[in-house]
Amino acid sequence: MAREELTRLTGNGNGTCGGEDCPNVYRTAKGSFVVQGDMSRVFDAPEREGLVEIPEETLREAFRALGR
Repeated sequence: MAREELTRLTGNGNGTCGGEDCPNVYRTAKGSFVVQGDMSRVFDAPEREGLVEIPEETLREAFRALGR
């Protein structure tokens, strides 16, 4: 899946970052979410899974974009 196929919910310039390589939340066409952030190693994720850490404000921005 390419980034262009996702709906970007955060990083539209209103937050602290606004760039492509900042923490962001995306929505897929099937209604799931893709989260971009710094890799986290707080615990070992199961195989085929990964952990990312994003600021609270990024999640709040995503909820606002969804109208919640």
